[in-house]
Amino acid sequence: MPVNRTFSTAPMMDWSDRHCRMFWRQLTRNTLLYSEMVTTGALLHGQRERFLQYSDEEHPIALQLGGSDPKALAECARFAEQWHYDEVNLNVGCPSDRVQNNMIGACLMAHPQLVADCLKAMRDACSIDVTVKHRIGIDDQDSYAQLCDFVGTVAQSGCTTFIVHARKAILQGLSPKENREIPPLKYELVYQLKRDFPQLEIILNGGITTHEQCAEHLQHLDGVMLGREAYHNPWILAEADQRYFNAAANPVTDRIDVLRALLPYIEQQLSQGATLHHITRHTLGLFNGLPGARQFRRHLSEHATRKGAGTDVLEQALSRLTVPA
Repeated sequence: MPVNRTFSTAPMMDWSDRHCRMFWRQLTRNTLLYSEMVTTGALLHGQRERFLQYSDEEHPIALQLGGSDPKALAECARFAEQWHYDEVNLNVGCPSDRVQNNMIGACLMAHPQLVADCLKAMRDACSIDVTVKHRIGIDDQDSYAQLCDFVGTVAQSGCTTFIVHARKAILQGLSPKENREIPPLKYELVYQLKRDFPQLEIILNGGITTHEQCAEHLQHLDGVMLGREAYHNPWILAEADQRYFNAAANPVTDRIDVLRALLPYIEQQLSQGATLHHITRHTLGLFNGLPGARQFRRHLSEHATRKGAGTDVLEQALSRLTVPA
């Protein structure tokens, strides 16, 4: 089946791991979920299974790669296909110093032909969708003409899906967190990209916090991607199937049911060596704004990290909620 990117969650380091995605999947059946960025070095020289393993229920799921060597990226794209990911994505947006030093992430925007070579190698190596996620510019290379040159060059690889974070990245002087907040959002530039490249699938990322904003952006673009909002306020995902995927109804209407549906997965993961905190840390925002939410978060934060913590800790946390969720 072709991948539907009308609504997706963003790849987020230390956040969008397999436990987080499995939690999100209880809220939405159809939203495309992206992995954390995984470097080619980690897959080629590290514990490959640890980085690639996921649960079948997570589909549709995309693997995001970090790297700049076409040969290495091609090999990792093959891994993505072998592990039955629905898409493999190249990161050309991460601004951290650590990845810059390895020619990974946003710094690649200064090298559009290399990005095109990488994507072509990935496309030649696998039959699943190959996509790219990038910024609208970097440092002083932030004109619309330069953005068009980048997209035009990269599109020559045969890549047709561009996920655009509508902020530029300032590679020297701002932290990754500041790069997600300080450079201004310029949605109109992304809208213009779609007008100038109508044959490409253009997905918007950056600063989206409501479904109303999504609806506005979807009047101009092919899809929207939520990052931090989906993580901090995950209940927003419960409306996605009905709003964007023609589902007859939301898959869930009760937040407590969401976590109870996750219990078999938690038991399985605990039996395989995971700690409760590794899973429940992603759920802390589920009850935001409801009576007892603070007590719920506090109980999990204090007890889920303890050795031997089991699902009873989660049940105790749920009991702190004072009204039906």
